[in-house]
Amino acid sequence: MSELPLTSPLLAIETSCDDTACAILSPDGTILAERVLSQTGHAALGGVVPEIAARAHLSALPALLDETLRAAGIGMDDIGAFAASTGPGLIGGLIVGSSLAKGIAMAQHKPFVAVNHIEAHALTARLPGLTPTQIGFPYLLLLVSGGHCQCVAVRGVGHYERLGGTIDDAAGEAFDKVAKLLGLGWPGGPALEKLAKEGGPRAVNLPRPLLGREGCDFSFSGLKTAVARQIAPYGQEALPRQVAADIAASFQRCVADIMADRAEHALAMLLDATCIVVAGGVAANGELRARLEAVAAAHHLPFVAPPLRLCTDNAVMVGWAALETLKARADKNLDAPDDIPIAPRPRWPLAEVQAP
Repeated sequence: MSELPLTSPLLAIETSCDDTACAILSPDGTILAERVLSQTGHAALGGVVPEIAARAHLSALPALLDETLRAAGIGMDDIGAFAASTGPGLIGGLIVGSSLAKGIAMAQHKPFVAVNHIEAHALTARLPGLTPTQIGFPYLLLLVSGGHCQCVAVRGVGHYERLGGTIDDAAGEAFDKVAKLLGLGWPGGPALEKLAKEGGPRAVNLPRPLLGREGCDFSFSGLKTAVARQIAPYGQEALPRQVAADIAASFQRCVADIMADRAEHALAMLLDATCIVVAGGVAANGELRARLEAVAAAHHLPFVAPPLRLCTDNAVMVGWAALETLKARADKNLDAPDDIPIAPRPRWPLAEVQAP
């Protein structure tokens, strides 16, 4: 196993859901190459089918890996360490990606870093070049995706405090369910945001669960039910375009209101926050970004949102999280991690991530 600090590029793999991704990063975090292959067959099925996703990863990953190496202009022997999402996520996909990365690492006698997918989202904002200077700890993270919705105090690599989270649906899940009710198909978030531009954000009176409540927990189930009640009178008929647009716009505004309120409460729990960071697939939503940026400005804090391509699942964030781990270990004069024995986990809360 090589010694730290890492002096050669790192190769990362992400297969936690339905995106097959590879990336190669230099030791300082410079992106040498990145590739993402999104699976499209799930749309007709109304959502990701785990077995189909795992088989698609298995089929696509070897060629995607070769393509990423060619794009970086290097060979496998030039890689100094390997990393892969090892949880949380769909277990079949996690097994495919982490097994390949582990196998190559063992064959090359190089370190393998098992990356927590949520931690990768949490640390993306520190990727070099995203901000004029790298953001410092601690910062407030709002992680909003199809499977996760939580406020986290990011105090350091491997040091996370969950301040609040959803008590039912995640924000992305709510977007997808409401989009389905509106007949927009899957994935629903981008389609709903596009439709919302044609509607009035105050046209439909919808509830804002937990708004103003102490703490920073979230709830979206009641909001989803309220949307269903608005649609129910139309029965099996197609919704008039304007009605659908008004519902979409009003729903989106509700989610943004809830997120902004929860962020305010979270900041009251993390008084020494250096900035507000939003990450995860729903972070691509323009209205949500604008509202959270306004909250940050009101508190005279920087607002950091990764580029849209780094909000959704990608291997760049996995590689950067691995590099952060390697650097933290080097700073403590520790050897590279021996993560080969770590098995993929469908559930892996941030609270269970061990600090380097």
